[in-house]
Amino acid sequence: MSRTCLIFAPLALAGWALLHAAAASEPAATQAAAIRERLELRDADGSETVDATILVEAADGGMLLELDDQRYRLVRPGAVGVRRPPSTPEPADSPRAVGQRVLAELPAGFSLLTTRHYAVCFDTSRDYAQWCAALFERLHETFGNFWSKAGLEVTDPQRPLVVVIFADRAAYERHAAGDLGGAADRVVGYYNLMTNRVTTFDLTGADGLAGQASRPGNAATEIMASPAAAGLVSTLVHEATHQMAFNCGMHRRLAPVPLWVSEGIAAYFESPDLAADRGWRGVGTPNRPRLDHFLATHTAGDIARIVAADDRFRAADGPLDAYAAAWALTRHLVESRKGAFVEYLRVQAAKRPLAEETADDRIREFEAAFGAPVAAIEQDVVKSAARLQARLRGR
Repeated sequence: MSRTCLIFAPLALAGWALLHAAAASEPAATQAAAIRERLELRDADGSETVDATILVEAADGGMLLELDDQRYRLVRPGAVGVRRPPSTPEPADSPRAVGQRVLAELPAGFSLLTTRHYAVCFDTSRDYAQWCAALFERLHETFGNFWSKAGLEVTDPQRPLVVVIFADRAAYERHAAGDLGGAADRVVGYYNLMTNRVTTFDLTGADGLAGQASRPGNAATEIMASPAAAGLVSTLVHEATHQMAFNCGMHRRLAPVPLWVSEGIAAYFESPDLAADRGWRGVGTPNRPRLDHFLATHTAGDIARIVAADDRFRAADGPLDAYAAAWALTRHLVESRKGAFVEYLRVQAAKRPLAEETADDRIREFEAAFGAPVAAIEQDVVKSAARLQARLRGR
C-alpha cells in the first residue's frame, strides 16, 4: 500500500457510488414524507417485514427508507406489499441502545464504548477505542463551534454516531470489501452514506508505526501522537468530518451535494494538532500535502470541472488532483468569501435525497452564490494558494 492511499484515499466511494446509481435509476421523487411505517418488502428470495421511516416515495412506488439502525435502503418499484403502522415504538436512541443494535450485526468478540455523541463498537484494545472516541468528540465540538461562529446553524446529530473499529487489517478488509470492493486494501477507514457509519481498524498496527510507543500502558495515545501517524490521523478526521456534516444539518444523505463541497470541507478539517489540549488550535491550518499537490498538478479549468460534476473524484487516474482542488477552493471561499460560502451551504442543506441536478444547474448555482464566473474564482484560488505556498516556504 502506498503512503498516498493511506493519507488521501477517496474513502467515501462506497456511499457516493450508491448515490450515483440511485440518482441514475430511481424515478423522480414525488413525496418526502418522513413517516415511519411497517412495510412488507418482497423480492425473488421471499419477503421480510421492516419498520422504517419513508424519506422519499416516488410516483411508481420506489422508496428510500431509513431503517431503525440508521441504514438507508433503496426499494425498487413493486417491492412493497402490505403497509401499516409500526407495531412497536421507535427504538431508543441512547448511545448504548444504538451500539447494542450494531453489536448484534457484528462478529462475536466486539465490545461497546459510549460517549456523549458516539457509539464505538470495537474488538481491539479499549485504550485505542478510547483514543478514537476522544478524537471524534473533540472534532464534534470543534466542527460545531467553527460553523456556528461562521454564521451557519448546525445542530447536534439527532442520534448517536456509530464507529466500528476492527482489531486488525485483515478482518477490516474482509468487512470493507462489501462496501468498497477492490479498494478495501487501499484505505484505512471510510464513511458510508448508506449505513451512516465510520469503519476503520486499529491503526497502531499499521505500516510504519511499529515500535513507536516507548511505554506500555499508554500505547495508543503515544503511537497516534507520533509524527509517523499524522497521515492516518488525518484520514480518521476526514471521515469523521463527513459523518458530522451529514448528521448536523449541513448535508442530507443521498442529496445531490457536490462532492467538492463534501470533500473540501473534510479536507479543511482533516489536520488536527494533537499537541493541543483540544485537538485543534485552529481549523484550516495550511494543509501542505494538499497545497503542494494542487499547485503541482493544476491546469486551467480544473475548478470548473469539479464544480460542474463529480466524475474526477471517482476516476481511476487522478482523483487526488480533485481532492486537492476541492481543498484549495474550500479554503479560498472560507477565508475570502465566508458569508457567501455559508449561504451556499444553506442551499445545499435544503436539497432532498435523490433529487437530480445537471452540470449547468451546478454551475449556475455556484456563480449565483459567489457573484462571479467560475473561471474568475479559479484564478483567485490559484493566486491564493501560490501566496500561501510562498509564505510557508519563507518560514
